[in-house]
Amino acid sequence: MVESMQYEKMLDRLYLSLPEETKTKERFEMPEVKSLVQGPKTFIKNVSVILKAIHRDEKHLVKFITKELGVPTAYAEGRIVITGKFSEKNLNNTIQNYIKQYVLCKECNKPDTKFTEINGIKMIKCEACGAVTPTKPL
Repeated sequence: MVESMQYEKMLDRLYLSLPEETKTKERFEMPEVKSLVQGPKTFIKNVSVILKAIHRDEKHLVKFITKELGVPTAYAEGRIVITGKFSEKNLNNTIQNYIKQYVLCKECNKPDTKFTEINGIKMIKCEACGAVTPTKPL
């Protein structure tokens, strides 16, 4: 009985130490990509909303999109400029791949992660469960 009470107290203390955003039961929902094709270029117009949702730097996302699509990509005037014509479905799939590889925790599947470097290796550290996993280099 005493052990059970101590266990409950430890669970309560652990729960109180979690970041507020991890305590909600809401699912992580990625905003849909809003794009515009003009001539030979595609523009992701709502990149600031996407970056805010995933808590990542635009440079890393642009580098991933460049590698994933195999075309020159740049960040200018608050939007991503992609050389070539791409559908919103294709861009949404690309962003989803980025989220799976570089945002969601591999252990608890929550988006409460950030990049950290340990011994020169770029890692993803989860603020929800504390897991640390290496990332694939870009």
